[in-house]
Amino acid sequence: MKILVTAKRVTDPDVKIKVKPDGSGVITEGVDYKVNPFDEIAIEEAIRIKEKGQAEIVVVSIGPSEATKEIRNGLAMGADRGILVVASEVLDSFAVARILHKIVSEEKPDLILMGKQAVDGDNNQAAQILAELLGWPQACFASKITLSDDRKKAKVVREADGGLDHVELDLPAIITAELRLNEPRYASLPGIMKAKKKPLKEIPLASMGVDTKPKVVWHKFSEPASRKAGIKVPDVPTLVQKLRNEAKVL
Repeated sequence: MKILVTAKRVTDPDVKIKVKPDGSGVITEGVDYKVNPFDEIAIEEAIRIKEKGQAEIVVVSIGPSEATKEIRNGLAMGADRGILVVASEVLDSFAVARILHKIVSEEKPDLILMGKQAVDGDNNQAAQILAELLGWPQACFASKITLSDDRKKAKVVREADGGLDHVELDLPAIITAELRLNEPRYASLPGIMKAKKKPLKEIPLASMGVDTKPKVVWHKFSEPASRKAGIKVPDVPTLVQKLRNEAKVL
């Protein structure tokens, strides 16, 4: 069985992001990067599947050459090899899906695991678009994944509005990881040392022949308006008056 997992390089979600003065983007100088947390959960799930039976795990990322660090993180956790599509430009979800479609057509995995969304753009689109391009079944927001004994089907518990969906998919399929799917492991020192010797292939985006013309264009970035400080009111009538006349909620 072959499992393909994505590992997007994103800015550290615990660091406050600042917008450039001209609104053309965010300031990335001096900012730490790490694996998209939802992708890390997907990598962990792939490793758990491998531990229950024979499987090859391929970690794929699209980004600058520095993104090899995020792939090596997945290899240190237990993945087998990595592929980096080297791209310096900002790509929208459609372009990402097209690139992954090209890789999938060459790798022919039995299962694709992806984070439900990236914490930088929060688009939650690439997996769905990729499923459409491939014509594969998909299950988004998975909180539990169980493969059949012959690894031809997957039962997925997925989070939905108001409850849980229980679905069954024929493989090959695409499944996206929700926060509650698992708790990713820390890479061990032996795993980190082994990761340095595992194969990692770099592919220039220009050599792939993929149309990456964006369908979505970012025109301007701006920080959200600062919230006003709260105030204390002396009594209930004053609270009602302010809710009615100032907050306009009554």
